[in-house]
Amino acid sequence: MTPAAPASAADALAQILQDLLPSVLLAAASVRALHSRWRALQASLLALQSSLVSAPASAPSHPLFADLVAALLPALRSLHALSVRCQDPGLPGGRLRLQSDLDMVASSLSLLLHDLSLLLRSGLLSVDSELSIPTDIVLQVPASAAPHADKSLFVRDAFARLQIGSLDLKLKALVSLLDLLGDDPTAEAAQIVATEGDVAALLRLLDASSHSALRDRAVTAVAHLATACAASRRVVFDEGGLGPLLRVLDSGSPPATRERSAAAIVAITGDAGSAWALSAYGGLPILINACRPGSGSPALQAFAVAAIKNVSSVDDVRSTLVEESGLPVLVDLLASGTAETQKSAALCLWALASMGDHKTQNQIVQAGALSPLLQALHIASDQDLHDSVLRAIHALTSAPAATRILCSSPLFFARLTDLICSSGSFLLQQMAADMIADLAPTVSDDTKRCMAPCIGTLIKLMEVAKPATIQESAGRALLALFTLKSNRKGFVRDEKSLTIFVRMLDPRFQETDKKYPLSIFLVLAMGGGNGTRRRLVDAGSCQHLQKLADADVPGAKKALQRISNNRLKSLFSIGWQN
Repeated sequence: MTPAAPASAADALAQILQDLLPSVLLAAASVRALHSRWRALQASLLALQSSLVSAPASAPSHPLFADLVAALLPALRSLHALSVRCQDPGLPGGRLRLQSDLDMVASSLSLLLHDLSLLLRSGLLSVDSELSIPTDIVLQVPASAAPHADKSLFVRDAFARLQIGSLDLKLKALVSLLDLLGDDPTAEAAQIVATEGDVAALLRLLDASSHSALRDRAVTAVAHLATACAASRRVVFDEGGLGPLLRVLDSGSPPATRERSAAAIVAITGDAGSAWALSAYGGLPILINACRPGSGSPALQAFAVAAIKNVSSVDDVRSTLVEESGLPVLVDLLASGTAETQKSAALCLWALASMGDHKTQNQIVQAGALSPLLQALHIASDQDLHDSVLRAIHALTSAPAATRILCSSPLFFARLTDLICSSGSFLLQQMAADMIADLAPTVSDDTKRCMAPCIGTLIKLMEVAKPATIQESAGRALLALFTLKSNRKGFVRDEKSLTIFVRMLDPRFQETDKKYPLSIFLVLAMGGGNGTRRRLVDAGSCQHLQKLADADVPGAKKALQRISNNRLKSLFSIGWQN
């Protein structure tokens, strides 16, 4: 006769411990048919008995424990019925059918034992009944100002339900977890989830075999953890989160889900200690495909290229980027992407060009990168984009093919002049000055003449102490521009700039290294004509040069000799004429 269904979880637990488990354990030890399978089952049954006995007295009041006990009853009854069949010498239904039925029950029992062990480890069953009994389907989400203990209990409960409950219960647990993470201005909730929750279980929900609704919400939760703070992001990475996130990005998931996955990948690869793992997971081809036209939304492309930018300093990534035809993709993003996408694409090209060899630089030029780079430089108003684009162009100037294209573009040099004159960024000004210094000697006199408006700003930059190399960059650019006589004459007529320049020769003015002021002075004195030299003398340069020569500053004696000789020649010429 079949026993009546128990009225409560406590009654069911008593029936399992006092009736079903002892009889099934006895049968497992004595049955002869399928002996090895029953011995394995005996170990699981003993573990089940131990777990149930160790459960707190209040455990039957917890809904998850009650559900597990309710599921154990039919499994153990089926196992008891199978033991009776195995003890029948005739093996009713046949040996193969009996073996199959036994394996199915054993599998079900194994899953239930796993869930019970997980619930016991969570500590939820040990919660003091006077403080909080989690009897709701899902606990109420704690307010942002709630105590840490309340949030910790909620997180452990949510993860237990996430792994044990039905699909509906898992979805509700995920939604409540997202509510907690969403109301998290200080990232405290993310840290609690990372330390108190089972992030590995959350990542398993990203698998393609998971229900799509579960997977989409799980991606959102993982993205919250990856972007909230360094501690929770590190846990996601340490638990192997980069691989599942890349698979979601490469799947046919909804656009919003792929975007959140890509945002998490950007955050993880932004940590220098994690960037190397992208190649290990084979992620670069996935990111390149996500950047291709038509592969996703502009937001997805922006995230994907930002992740590539994060890892572009890794040697393997740079070589793979070229091998996987990533250069044309980056060029397309430069030509048609948003400002943020263009910035990341330009920085990728900068990394490739600056850290690669001449072959890589030529490949970038051959892919047509210079045209969209120059276009972005001309029309963009965002200073960060200017910085990124100029970095890429600057890194390409050592390639002969790039030099030929740039030197044939007067508009490019006009833009460099504008950036020097109007940019508030020393970094932009320095890069522009470097390119003028490197390229101006090979451009036409008309182009040099058009760059004359930036001479005054370059003179001022020679007074700037930081960054350390900006004085050298400005000095080199001035030397390149002063190869044109009209630029030299125009400079000495600008009293303000000339006064600043001569002040740099003063030994008391220690903010400026004297190397480049002396080099520029020699160029002016040797090739500027009597009018130029006279203005240099009238501005008071001779006394400064004399002091520098007395101090044996390299180049000072030669400059003094040049200006003095020309001054004497000028005086003799005037006297002879008189």
